[in-house]
Amino acid sequence: PALYCLAIRVGRMSDPIGRYNGEFSPSNLAFNSNLQEFAQQVSYLCNLEANGKISPEATYTEIKQLWQQLEQSKQELLDNTNFNFTHDE
Repeated sequence: PALYCLAIRVGRMSDPIGRYNGEFSPSNLAFNSNLQEFAQQVSYLCNLEANGKISPEATYTEIKQLWQQLEQSKQELLDNTNFNFTHDE
């Protein structure tokens, strides 16, 4: 199971799956990219589990870890009101 997850993490998305049409800001765009990566990795894990390559328990554990990473990304990119990309001085 660890080998499959490692392969997924090494193959991180450099290109988005779809266009981002939401309100533009660097943090929104970055979070959208993380969200798309989360969805793609969950899809891979579900396919591996459905084909008997990893157990349901391992799938759950991996998805839970990915969710925690996505939550951390949300907190860092969207919930941090002190974060500012512009340098207006």
